[in-house]
Amino acid sequence: MVILTPSPLDVRALEDAARAPENGALLTFAGVARDDGTPPLRALFYEAWHDVALRELEQVAADTRARWPGVRVAIAHRTGEVAVGEPSVIVVVGAPHRDVCYAASRFAIDTLKATVRIWKKEIYADSSAWVGNRPGSAANQGGDDT
Repeated sequence: MVILTPSPLDVRALEDAARAPENGALLTFAGVARDDGTPPLRALFYEAWHDVALRELEQVAADTRARWPGVRVAIAHRTGEVAVGEPSVIVVVGAPHRDVCYAASRFAIDTLKATVRIWKKEIYADSSAWVGNRPGSAANQGGDDT
């Protein structure tokens, strides 16, 4: 299961997609919008070229499964506005054992952040700023800092 949506993310549905009777480990990573500075952050805004970003998310899941055969992977990323405290990205991995589960989860989120073209803007009370390269920039190859 791979999802790119403007709607709030359904953690339970992603966990259900990664479950399997042969898996003894299920790991859920949620990247949550956080206010870590001044000025106070009101929200994050994510933008993506939907078809391309979805294909790239699917490739992250496929690469994770290829590297750790037998793991199940579910990935979801928000687009649009995400309030502080809400998840913007969720990666769920199901695996036979915890060491594989942790490794596959870390690989999936790190690869997603490095390769998927989803851009983030920080929204403050009276201003906003793109984090990293902005949409349409030829140099942008990911950069979600969640």
